[in-house]
Amino acid sequence: MSRTGRPRKQSGSVYKRGDSRRWWMRYRDNQGRLIQETTGTENREEAERQLRARLLARDEGALSALLSGKDLTFGAWADWFLENRSCPPMRSENTHRANLEVLRNLRPVFEDWRLVDITAEAIEEYLTRRLRSRRKVTTKLGIYQTTPLRPSTVHREYRVLSRILNVAVQKKRIASNPCHSVEFPARLAGSTRKPHYLTASEQARVEFFAPAYLRNVVVIMVEMGLRPYKELLPIRKEHVDMENRLVHLPDSKTASGIADMPMSERAYEAFDSQWSQSADSDFLFPSTRPGATKPHLTTLKKTWASTLKRASIAHFPLYQLRHTFATRLSAGGVADHFVTQMLRQGDSAVFKRYSQAKLGMMREALQKLDRQANEHERTFATA
Repeated sequence: MSRTGRPRKQSGSVYKRGDSRRWWMRYRDNQGRLIQETTGTENREEAERQLRARLLARDEGALSALLSGKDLTFGAWADWFLENRSCPPMRSENTHRANLEVLRNLRPVFEDWRLVDITAEAIEEYLTRRLRSRRKVTTKLGIYQTTPLRPSTVHREYRVLSRILNVAVQKKRIASNPCHSVEFPARLAGSTRKPHYLTASEQARVEFFAPAYLRNVVVIMVEMGLRPYKELLPIRKEHVDMENRLVHLPDSKTASGIADMPMSERAYEAFDSQWSQSADSDFLFPSTRPGATKPHLTTLKKTWASTLKRASIAHFPLYQLRHTFATRLSAGGVADHFVTQMLRQGDSAVFKRYSQAKLGMMREALQKLDRQANEHERTFATA
């Protein structure tokens, strides 16, 4: 005769131990073994969310991988991240270099911490301390501290840390990302530069003072919104269909950036001009420097800076010509979701950084206010 009794509780529960301020969770694994572990938080809702993540991992068969990450340190995980999620071709060389620079500041603090022990409070304490520190400049006479760190600099460290922990969540090494519960302790509005919108008169001056190849770059960017260093400069002639006026982009910053882009009339003229200037090369923008590592141009920073100076325009990065492209599309009445597709962005929220046209439209609308509307003899009611 088989024994029957109350079935085991499979949903689990959260509880507190004695005088402990942190919540613990209790649940059973796939073999029915009882597991008890701390959630590391004093918030009951956060503790219950971690419990649900554990139960979901158990149902998906990923609980063992999640529990194996309990002793995984931040330093070991950062090494894995740099090798598998930061190096080219997963990310660009510039992104990898920025990750290395940020980790030089993160490692001294979190190197030996276990991933499960990193809390939102510890991250906020780190950010607050960084905001109070100063930039260090190394000279022959020693290391000097200069101006305080900008909030945008510290926020970049926060974004990289959040990215590293997000990958840990995806790989089931931790249940949740503590960065999601962090409120950045500073305002970024005054520390970040607003993108520059190139007006028609400014563009005319830039084209007048720029060398021929840079003039073509400017026209193509404001007419098509191509990224200068990842998409435009490395482009081969075989990817340009002059007959059908199409440009194929085989490589880009994001997967959504790989696409076929049509040319406008001015962009077609710029491509045709550049084609004739690079007749002996397979690239539209070949490098003329002897001993160059790549057969095409890789930077335009010096030429761009000198051109802006001769045109009497305050310096702004060449990349921001994409803002001009997006702004002109939006000002022309193109819907926001289609502008996002033209920019080839994966996230529609990114469009907010690119278009400034709506602010100008709002100002024009405010100029049409009728401040005596209630004093007219006739009403504005529909007849």
